[in-house]
Amino acid sequence: MEFNNVNKALKDFGKYVVQQSKSILTKDKKGGGDLYNSIKYELNKDEKGYILEFYFEDYGIFQDQGVKGANPSKVSPNSKIKGQQAPNSPYRFGSGTKRGTFEKFVNKMTVFAKSKNLRFRDKKGQYSKGSYKSMGYVVAKNIYNRGLKPTYFFTKPFKRAFKRLPEELINDFVLDIEQAINIRTKK
Repeated sequence: MEFNNVNKALKDFGKYVVQQSKSILTKDKKGGGDLYNSIKYELNKDEKGYILEFYFEDYGIFQDQGVKGANPSKVSPNSKIKGQQAPNSPYRFGSGTKRGTFEKFVNKMTVFAKSKNLRFRDKKGQYSKGSYKSMGYVVAKNIYNRGLKPTYFFTKPFKRAFKRLPEELINDFVLDIEQAINIRTKK
C-alpha cells in the first residue's frame, strides 16, 4: 500500500522546518553562510516506516542551543553584554566534549572581526591601534567566558511544525486508507 498523503505531509514538514530555520538565521544577517547553506532534510522509507533526518553544520547545534561560558566573572567590566548567556544549555566552553583549540577559535574570530571591520576605539570613539588578530583574541576570550546566547533557529520551527504534525498525519493516513479501499472496491 502506498501512503502518498503521509509521504507528502512528512515532506511538507521537512520543507517547513528547513525554510523557517533559514528564515530565522537571515533575520540577523544578510545572505547565507555555511550554516544557512547546509540546512537540509532527507525523507527515506524502509520496511519499518519513514525516516526523516535533518542536517546542518556541526556547529549549528551550538548556535541553536547556545553554550555556557567557562567563567562569566572574567568578562571585562567594560563589556556591554554581561553574565551567563546560556544558563540552560547542555554545552559549555572548556568542557572538552567537542575538540577544538582556543587558538583555532581565535583564528575564526579574527576572520569574523575582519569581515565585520571590528576595530579598537579610544574614549573619543576614534580608531586606535590594534590588529584584527588582537580584536579576534578579545572577541574569542569574551565569548569563551560569557558563552553564546541560543538562537533556537532549528528548535522553534521544529516544535511548531511538530505540534500540528500528528493531526495532519492522522488525516493523511485515513485519506490514504480510504483511497486504497476505493481502489480495491472498484476492482
